[in-house]
Amino acid sequence: MKKLIVIDGHAILHRAYHALPPLTSKDGTVTNAVYGFFSMFLKILGDVKPDCVVICFDRPKPTFRKQMYVGYQAHRPTMESDLVPQIKLVREALMDAKIQIFEVDGYEADDLIGTISKQAVKGDKNLQVIIVSGDRDLLQLVNNNVLMIAPVTGITKMILFDTEKVKEKYNLEPHQFIDYKALVGDPSDNYPGVLGIGPKTAADLLNKYDTFENIYKHLGEIPENLALKLAQDAEQAALAKKLATIATDAPIKIKIEDCASDKIDKKNLTEFFNKMGFKSLLTRLEGDIKVQKVEKKQEEKVKEKKENKQLGLL
Repeated sequence: MKKLIVIDGHAILHRAYHALPPLTSKDGTVTNAVYGFFSMFLKILGDVKPDCVVICFDRPKPTFRKQMYVGYQAHRPTMESDLVPQIKLVREALMDAKIQIFEVDGYEADDLIGTISKQAVKGDKNLQVIIVSGDRDLLQLVNNNVLMIAPVTGITKMILFDTEKVKEKYNLEPHQFIDYKALVGDPSDNYPGVLGIGPKTAADLLNKYDTFENIYKHLGEIPENLALKLAQDAEQAALAKKLATIATDAPIKIKIEDCASDKIDKKNLTEFFNKMGFKSLLTRLEGDIKVQKVEKKQEEKVKEKKENKQLGLL
């Protein structure tokens, strides 16, 4: 089965920035987020060995969710001043390395990841999409063809979510994450759900009634005090569901052949790591190149042996 890695660029950069102590290059440029991003990037390439790779980034302009709800993400802190130039450095390095980047005004990276996941699987049923992000909202996209790798400690320890792992950890089916957020809201994105309903109550309701809409169809069966809370906040809960739903129809088109991992320009990546003084990453990258060369020679030998056998030379 072919594998497509889709990385949530800003989420991984933010995690790297906060997980690592300040690092600087020879010219004094702060590089901890850059180093952490590419350290995780190389780990994913080495562990998963994907056939294709893409990175999705947020854009600074307001998204369609801001038009739905003016308070959306209103309380998010301003991005750290020394992180902004690091994002630019990473984007430039990725472009120089011929790694596909997707970003669109009006949409979050989550929406691009959702759209890519849907398009990729629709185009090839034998393709497995593996999302890399610390954003649990993306768990709503997990299914038989879509998995998610999420960092849990620093930038090295990660957990792989498939449908069963999501159910085990959150007592929810992946698609129920949207309905769950409709009930509990999301403080980080600054939108409310149903006042007085917490994670356990929300999960219990969804386990019994399956969907947000079905809960409201059965308000008469629900204890009066809980039903009253649901009825009073029905409108804002419906809005919360819309805000929580990841779009899968963003105006982008993925061409799998353009995202092939063997098209990554490792020479330019090597030059970038040299410039930044990332000696440990250089060692890992060079090791990966050597492994690839050995594997390629082995493949060529097998192919040559097979061809000779077909020609009657063996």
